[in-house]
Amino acid sequence: MVKVGIVGGTGYTGVELLRLLANHPQARVEVITSRSEEGIPVADMYPNLRGHHDITFTVPDVDRLAACDVVFFATPHGVAMSMAPELVERGVRVIDLGADFRIKDIELWEKWYNLKHTCPDLVAKAVYGLPELNRDQIKGAELIGCAGCYPTAVQLGYLPLLESKLVDHRRLIADCKSGASGAGRGASVGTLLCEASESVKAYGVPGHRHLPEIRQGLSGIAERPVGLTFSPHLMPMIRGIHATLYSVLKDPVGPDLQALFEERYRNEPFVDVMPAGSHPETRSVKGSNMCRISVHQPQGEDVVVVLSVIDNLVKGASGQAVQIMNLMFDLPERSGLEQVALMP
Repeated sequence: MVKVGIVGGTGYTGVELLRLLANHPQARVEVITSRSEEGIPVADMYPNLRGHHDITFTVPDVDRLAACDVVFFATPHGVAMSMAPELVERGVRVIDLGADFRIKDIELWEKWYNLKHTCPDLVAKAVYGLPELNRDQIKGAELIGCAGCYPTAVQLGYLPLLESKLVDHRRLIADCKSGASGAGRGASVGTLLCEASESVKAYGVPGHRHLPEIRQGLSGIAERPVGLTFSPHLMPMIRGIHATLYSVLKDPVGPDLQALFEERYRNEPFVDVMPAGSHPETRSVKGSNMCRISVHQPQGEDVVVVLSVIDNLVKGASGQAVQIMNLMFDLPERSGLEQVALMP
């Protein structure tokens, strides 16, 4: 049985970890922390977990966390890097759902997150947490920087095209939409019902914190720096990311794109390449760890349009983190992640 600690259990990714781990046959949550909710039973804050987790929130304590096999950080940026070095030194495997260990260029990270990074040496050792890209490295890793939500949807959509060098890597456009839960559980005027409902709003077009992470990932896949325009939007829904991805083929009469995607993801348990002509919907992945993808070549011309949908809290965060834990501890990759998406 894998003993699990969770730092930051009151946000959306924290409670999603609790939901998924409640039905995991080989993992047990031993510690869950929250400074503001110390002493409060988890089930009192989240009644959906009644009968599943008999545990109370405690303040973060390194000694208690060090008794776990793995510790998840479901925290804002800047938190994991303050505790991860000691946990790793004491033999605990760490999975950070935040951004502290995703970007390898420390100076770039500090620019986008407006913080001084306190353990740059660990960043070099951390493995980027996207299983479809780094499965073998994840298995032996001590520290994981779990891929972000937008970066997951975008990278999985572009991966077959860039690996095969079929498209112009300098001309990539990612037009992405996210539900309001992507902004976190903290109170914000922009995500109030009266502000977000019945409206679609672009944000972060001049620059979004996920941009350098996506560029880093796509550049690694393409084996050269990519040119990327990334435009995120807020949608009037709770969960989900829809990424519409554009690229230009070097040769419009090249390989069969449908076959390319089906072959690349044939053995991936959480990527579903849909039949030709499909238009995946966010509701088809709600509550599940699945990424559904379709690929189009409109009018047979040189533009490729890839549609990629995920649940931002599952495959875009907590589900991906559990998938990573399964790989790290040599457990069946689907363990705790067999949920069928909720429809309607």
